Amino acid sequence: MTSIANMPIVANRTAGIALSLLTSVAFSVAHVVAASATDPAILTGAVTAPGGETMGGVTVSAKAVGSTITTSVFTDETGAYYFPALPPGQYRVWAQALGFETAKHETELKTGGRQDFALRKIEDTEKLIRQLPGDLILAGLPDETADDMRMKRIVHNNCTSCHTPSYILQHRFDEAGWHAIIEAMKNINVYGVYRPNQHNPVLDFHQDELAKYLAKARGPNGGAFKITSRPRPSGEAARAVFKEYDVPLNPDQELPSATPPNNGSDWTKATTSRAGSLPHDSAPDLDGNLWFAAVSPNKTMSVGRIDANTGALKPFKIDAATGNAAIVHGLIRDAAGVIWFNAWMPKGGLAKVDPKTEKVSIYMPPEGMSHIDGPVTLDYDSKGGIWAGTNDGALRFDPVTEKFTEFKSVNPKGPNGAVGQTYGIVGDRDGNGYWSQMAFDTIVKADLKTGATTEMKLPPLKDEMARATAADLKFYDTYGPRDIGTPLPWSQGPRRMGIDREHGIIWVANSWSGTLGRVDTRTLQTTLIPLPNTFTDQPYAAIPDKNQNVWTPLWTTDQIAKYDSKAGTWTMFDLPTRGTEVRIPALLERGGETEVVFAYARSSKIAVLKVRSEADMAAAKAQAR
Repeated sequence: MTSIANMPIVANRTAGIALSLLTSVAFSVAHVVAASATDPAILTGAVTAPGGETMGGVTVSAKAVGSTITTSVFTDETGAYYFPALPPGQYRVWAQALGFETAKHETELKTGGRQDFALRKIEDTEKLIRQLPGDLILAGLPDETADDMRMKRIVHNNCTSCHTPSYILQHRFDEAGWHAIIEAMKNINVYGVYRPNQHNPVLDFHQDELAKYLAKARGPNGGAFKITSRPRPSGEAARAVFKEYDVPLNPDQELPSATPPNNGSDWTKATTSRAGSLPHDSAPDLDGNLWFAAVSPNKTMSVGRIDANTGALKPFKIDAATGNAAIVHGLIRDAAGVIWFNAWMPKGGLAKVDPKTEKVSIYMPPEGMSHIDGPVTLDYDSKGGIWAGTNDGALRFDPVTEKFTEFKSVNPKGPNGAVGQTYGIVGDRDGNGYWSQMAFDTIVKADLKTGATTEMKLPPLKDEMARATAADLKFYDTYGPRDIGTPLPWSQGPRRMGIDREHGIIWVANSWSGTLGRVDTRTLQTTLIPLPNTFTDQPYAAIPDKNQNVWTPLWTTDQIAKYDSKAGTWTMFDLPTRGTEVRIPALLERGGETEVVFAYARSSKIAVLKVRSEADMAAAKAQAR
């Protein structure tokens, strides 16, 4: 085991300057409200429909000219919106809702300002479809027959392993075109690596019927596609405030532009390409600054830190053997405020940075022990240990002794070359570890005292098994699950996990079944809790807060869901950006408030969600008046 302290850190780079908020909006004339120069700058206004009706739940965003920070709020039931206090300056402001054109305007905000919007409906069908988030574009696929449902499930499971369905289904192709798309996709794994001799057997088996199905829905005619919608935010969801911080595109990747021509802020521009996007996992430190893992190959940074007040970006680089920066996938903040992450150099190790001192340390597992490779996720336990996933189990690192302990999955491999990589991982208050094998629908427990591992199997989706043809059953019986990118139609897909250590409850995001798994660490009893829309909601992670709410990003829907486990109720928070693909949320709970931090892996931003109380809203309205 090697420890390297005081690693050199690359020089400061600024990704932005002032605090503010993103903008672009149209219609209505803004006017500056006279007030004392010492008053906070308050931006308010109202949104109406073409007939003059007020519109609740409309997303309104503001961004100061020259800033990298966008702030977004929502209109209330009266159609009015209220921003938190903003720094004075020139702003771009815009308002948008599903089915309507984006309204844009520029306004100078001194001590206060008002900007009203009158939205216009989108009349063009293809423009309506391009505006849709992943869940609604997936919902629009035909499902009238059992065969349609079979193909829709294949799209759900195997065509969204690495991107939201809105990215590909916003386009139209004839049957030959969809054949070409599937031919390419079946040879590209979830990391974007082209492997012509290791294709996805599920897509290969269903290729002909899948191409026909997609051409029926998203072909030259597209007549089988149904445009659907969902309720706009109201109540608690409409009290949300988002701050989004732009992350510069990969400076070491050859791109048409250094800045994205479409960063997802205007929904009518459709879901953006992921080309050049750096962030994967993110977490706030105890001062509220935002750290993220740089998952794309580059020479500049392994992790980045964004100043939450200014938006300024500082890169931290660990040198890899390739000459690039070490690639990072998983990143967390531990109980002491230290940022931990994996580092591929190309062997996988563990690293940390102390936000106070900016000291970077790297720890490599000894020879003969599994390295920290694969879709690495991390967590800590109450004994101070750091847990990290490997391709066949997990490692626990003791920061005091700087020693690794290895734990193997009960079944790290399956038939036909199946790989049961560790995906999500948590540590409990007794120092034990738990991880998910997404490909195998399995949760594994590692006992710290005995070193023993046990596993819990999740049940298959019976409805999906019932729809399978005899040929399907024969194929899947022979093929079986192979890896995380080739699930069966009836897979649960346990992805990333979170733990309520005080109550001994693990929460598991089952991405393919649209459920949360609740695991009692004392009894290992598992309960499955359905999301509001089990087919279109694909949870990526499940992180509980101190009040026993579980925050879960629906990574293909541009939403964050909150499950109140005591009341058994859901709140769906719409994200202000289209094409986010959020992986895992991290929480900063202080002063009675909760901040939820997460990265937009596709559209290259870090976002912070805070929910204003009803008292906060009343104060904002009074201040605006």
